[in-house]
Amino acid sequence: MHNVGVTALHPDDELTVDALTGGPTGWSITQRRRGHRHSTDDLLTGWYAGEVLPGARRLLDLGTGIGSVGLIALWRSPPDATLVAIEAQEISFALLEANIARNGLATRVRPIHADLRDVRLDEKFELVTGSPPYWDVSWGVVPADSQKAHARFELRGDVRDYAHAARAALADNGRFVFCFPTVQRARAEAACTAADLAITRSRDVIPRAGAAPLFTLFAARRAEDGDEPHVREPDHLVRDATGAPTPAHLAARAALGFAESRERPA
Repeated sequence: MHNVGVTALHPDDELTVDALTGGPTGWSITQRRRGHRHSTDDLLTGWYAGEVLPGARRLLDLGTGIGSVGLIALWRSPPDATLVAIEAQEISFALLEANIARNGLATRVRPIHADLRDVRLDEKFELVTGSPPYWDVSWGVVPADSQKAHARFELRGDVRDYAHAARAALADNGRFVFCFPTVQRARAEAACTAADLAITRSRDVIPRAGAAPLFTLFAARRAEDGDEPHVREPDHLVRDATGAPTPAHLAARAALGFAESRERPA
């Protein structure tokens, strides 16, 4: 771990550089030590995108934050794949640009500093990803820290806006992959229906044996692209009763180049 400078940040911000993917071709990510940091939901959303649509070459990440979901999905894609990453929050966008630069991805990633609700793109994408903020502002205490607040609370739209933006950007037979709290599954499903998206796959994620599902991974397509049933896949258990990573989670991390589990628990 060490600090790097990003001029758009406050001088007191302490940054760390952490592994985003592993192996000899792995990528790293710059993030604030006390800000919003990538976690298991980001890791598994990026991983799941590669499981749902392997080989995608045109990628879009909505509300990309510091880039973790989109960059993981891009890492799993062919070497000629490209990514468009949209982020409105100032601190997160500054870190996104730093992460693109530090991984040598300027020719493969196009960052857009804007509200995803306002962006109109002139291209279509095979794979769209997103990790919408989880909570309505009336459901908790909104952090004073702007980055944390926008990452966690629906200050610039909600899952419905992500679904509509994904629907507008999807190519024929493309997929929208996103995560959302399991206790709010009904909201995610309603958002997709309202955007003329049909959920084709979903998988609940359980943080530790004996706990309730924490969040759900979803994959959806345009409703007009065919009749494909919604498959509720087996749960993904992150850690067993002893706290050790399960074989399924180790396999997911291995697909991202990691030999062992090190990410912060959700």
